Amino acid sequence: MSLWNVREGPEGVEVDARQLEYFLAVVDHGGVNRAATALYLSQPSLSQAIRVLERDLGQDLFDRVGRRLVLTDAGRALVEPARQVVRGLAAARASVRSVAGLEAGQVEIAAMPSQAVEPLGGMIRTFTERHPGLTVTIRAAFTATGVIEMVRGGVTELGLLASSDRPAAAGVDLDLIGTQRFVLIAPASGPFADGAVVRHEQLAGRRLIVGQPGTGMRRLVEEIRAGGVELTEVVESEHREAILPLVLGGVGVAVLADSWAPLARRAGALVLDLQPPAYLHLALVSRKPPRTPAATAFLAAAREFAGINKR
Repeated sequence: MSLWNVREGPEGVEVDARQLEYFLAVVDHGGVNRAATALYLSQPSLSQAIRVLERDLGQDLFDRVGRRLVLTDAGRALVEPARQVVRGLAAARASVRSVAGLEAGQVEIAAMPSQAVEPLGGMIRTFTERHPGLTVTIRAAFTATGVIEMVRGGVTELGLLASSDRPAAAGVDLDLIGTQRFVLIAPASGPFADGAVVRHEQLAGRRLIVGQPGTGMRRLVEEIRAGGVELTEVVESEHREAILPLVLGGVGVAVLADSWAPLARRAGALVLDLQPPAYLHLALVSRKPPRTPAATAFLAAAREFAGINKR
């Protein structure tokens, strides 16, 4: 048994935290084979560890469906508590290491695609200049709800989201850090002139490249359509990086957050204001304390970059 154990209930059930790490690896990697590779374990060793955990808990955590593992109700119930335990231990270990100074460590942040361009890029620059020995891992989330769930569930300690509505969420801390404006990205060849301000009705009949449902850019397109403007969605893409090449290739125009504006202009596309304007609310999301020293340091750098002061 390792130094770190979880004891539950009157029967004294004892669970090794390493077992929980193995369990979460299988959940996150979608199966034993990929989890074993990520953990540098043999597949039989990891399978045996999961069977021991199931035996210790007295519950099956996975249903075996062919070659796939599907979480049982008991498995789903274990995910969030397991993440909290593993994150708590990581925070404890990191706190001990930080006594010698923040010279090494890692912070994980969930971010939506457009916000991963900016302001996250600027936040990371500020953070790494201040703490060059620390590293950042960015995890992808496509909606504000997805970011919140990743932080709340312990997948990451921090998140950066954008929402058409003013964001609010239970179980996490939120720092509102400003707004991003939506702009229209169009090819230089037309149909709009450089510097034009495009009214919603001028989009009637235009071919649009849109994001998937649940995103702010898709919601704005749906609101424009609800206002009586006939729009044609020619491409729906989860990959923001694919949208600009499609615009430049003449496939259509796109509504994007203005974080993409510098890249779009450098690539030769037009970046045009929409009228009436529409905005996204930006927020930093963080797990409730305790946090690792690296996450605390990143929050301080991100708040400084965003121009907000909060201890």
